[in-house]
Amino acid sequence: MSVRNASPGTRRAAAAAVAARVASFPPQIAAGCRVLVLGSVPSVRSLELSQSYAHAHNLFWPFMGELYGAGLDLPYPERIARLNASGVGLWDVLECCERSGSLDSSIVPASEVPNDIPRLLAEHPSIGAVALNGGKAQQVFARRIAAAIPAERSAGLAVLALPSTSPANASIPRALKFERWGELLKWAPRPS
Repeated sequence: MSVRNASPGTRRAAAAAVAARVASFPPQIAAGCRVLVLGSVPSVRSLELSQSYAHAHNLFWPFMGELYGAGLDLPYPERIARLNASGVGLWDVLECCERSGSLDSSIVPASEVPNDIPRLLAEHPSIGAVALNGGKAQQVFARRIAAAIPAERSAGLAVLALPSTSPANASIPRALKFERWGELLKWAPRPS
């Protein structure tokens, strides 16, 4: 039986299994940025709302609320402004890729196109640390980006491999995740 002649539920399941082209948002960064947080690529929910880390159970914004006063109680543009004022910028390691659903494990490796992180680092010499949000961001950074960063730039750049804030990463307790994310304060201290 072809998918076209299948029941509506089967057609929806088949459509969901097809990898869709997903694209990153532009970098959300300001002059004087000291820490660049890199995710993999926006989730389906983030794309729907045009907001990074928009899934209701993602811990990114609760953590940013505790660290920088940029929590979910603020409208999205104010959260970004608070992070930027604190020296924190956001972007993704991937410019685009093919993925079904939101899980990083569903990204088709052959479709990965990295963002031009080396260019961004050259344009923002104040960035002293790159914080990689989760295993996929770490993997793509190591495989597709790190070697393209000039040696003189990478020499002074800390690379922080942090646990994913995604709700899919439930194996690490919240308190331990938050403790690790607190490492951002070494490069971008809390505003006074």
